Amino acid sequence: MNKDQALVPTDEGGYQWVDRDDPRVTEVRLLHQAERIGEVTDTLNDNLLIRGDSYDALHALVRTPEYAARYRRKIKLVYIDPPFNTGQAFEHYDDALEHSVWLGMMRERLLLIRELLAPDGSVWVHLDDAEMAYCRVLMDEIFGRGNFVATVVWETDQGRRNDTDISIVQDYILLYAADRSSWRNTRNLLPRTAEQEKRYKNPDGDPRGPWLQGADSTARSGTEALRYPITLPSGRVVYPPSGVYWRFSKENFERALAEDRVYFGVDGDRMPIVKRYLTEVQAGVVPRTWWPANEVGSNMSAKRDHLRKLFPGVAAFATPKPEGLLHRIIHIATNPGDIVLDCFGGSGTTGAVAHKMGRQWVLAEVSPSTVETFTKPRLMKVVNGEDPGGITQEVEWNGGGGFRVLEVGSSLYERAADRLLLADWAKGDMFARAVASQMGFAYELDGPFAGRKGRTRLAVVDGVADDVVVKSIVSYLEEEERVTIVAKSAAPEAAELLRQMSKGSRLLKAPGDLVRRGKVVR
Repeated sequence: MNKDQALVPTDEGGYQWVDRDDPRVTEVRLLHQAERIGEVTDTLNDNLLIRGDSYDALHALVRTPEYAARYRRKIKLVYIDPPFNTGQAFEHYDDALEHSVWLGMMRERLLLIRELLAPDGSVWVHLDDAEMAYCRVLMDEIFGRGNFVATVVWETDQGRRNDTDISIVQDYILLYAADRSSWRNTRNLLPRTAEQEKRYKNPDGDPRGPWLQGADSTARSGTEALRYPITLPSGRVVYPPSGVYWRFSKENFERALAEDRVYFGVDGDRMPIVKRYLTEVQAGVVPRTWWPANEVGSNMSAKRDHLRKLFPGVAAFATPKPEGLLHRIIHIATNPGDIVLDCFGGSGTTGAVAHKMGRQWVLAEVSPSTVETFTKPRLMKVVNGEDPGGITQEVEWNGGGGFRVLEVGSSLYERAADRLLLADWAKGDMFARAVASQMGFAYELDGPFAGRKGRTRLAVVDGVADDVVVKSIVSYLEEEERVTIVAKSAAPEAAELLRQMSKGSRLLKAPGDLVRRGKVVR
């Protein structure tokens, strides 16, 4: 339902369906710096914690030129743990509309995430049974069905509920790549476990080290060419048993024999084994889709063993994700220095783990109380080296770095009945910054100008643009430059005068022309 419309949040905490060219959808909100924590550079290379709605945060990263230059097509990993739509997130809607609201909310954010993903990046969406299947179809539409990689199944609880018909103990993580072939070539393997290493042995004291049987001696399918005789060191001649075949061709067997890579047992009278040395196999193992709690943690371990110790006396966050889970995801999908994004920041697990692993991170969280109670304090403890739990010891984290806290700004527009007006705060420098964002200009003060885009300059007039103002602004233009003037009001003759004085220049009035321009920018 309402697939042709867009969703905007309401003041009451819900959502409202609007046309896709509604100013509340097309508007690019400003991001205001609120705090600097730890070691920061005040550049776009800093880690960012954004307070505000995830759509506004993502929209600002995609559309604001300064942020777009840093983040558009540059984010290597997006992990999101959105509301699961279990009947509580949108409780004031009926069932059918609630489902559409959830999908609409996700669609708007996934479309922006697609623009942020690096060519070899990936997005991991964490869900349960409520919407997982429907979200996969939505993501097929947005990212392309061929870019679906896998559905990871995470064991959330090692216990069992006896008050239900089936005890559900898993969540799902849908994994899509921006381009699957590119992602496959850059994703990382998992380290081999001690148990996997034990499979490599060296019973014959081979100087090349421990080895594993490269291929079972026989296979159930093959051709008669794979039923040749092999003479063992004992002198016995062997064939594959009836109905099976050697797994290796005669040429490959003879090559392995010449390289002393074939093992015939201690007495030289066993079926041949072609060795595969530990030093020659790939550096790790391909990730599987089943992630048990004893490998990556559970909801309970995250709550009991980490957050309660990190925040004693504070009511525990409802559904924290264990750091082991994010550690595995970030390890597979990124390398040190890459950018990780989570626009449903919650308790801050993604940012905390990314920080400890040497990745740059961007988090957004809509709930001010969650930010102040969990997200920001937790990240501060990571920076200060005061978080001994999670993966801290495994990665030998001792503190350092920092982050900036940004606030999503208020809307540039206000509604009065059927009229659209500029907000009271839209004055002076703030008005100029907001206009630059809407128009796609990087904010840059230079004389009467507030931005530049190629040979076009932007001038923002906090008042009336008349012939005197127009002549003054045009006098600052270099040869072959033109200007877009945005003013709150304009004298009748000003637009025509500007066209005559500077070919290609134009005069726009706020807010009406900004809204119409926003439709084009989007």
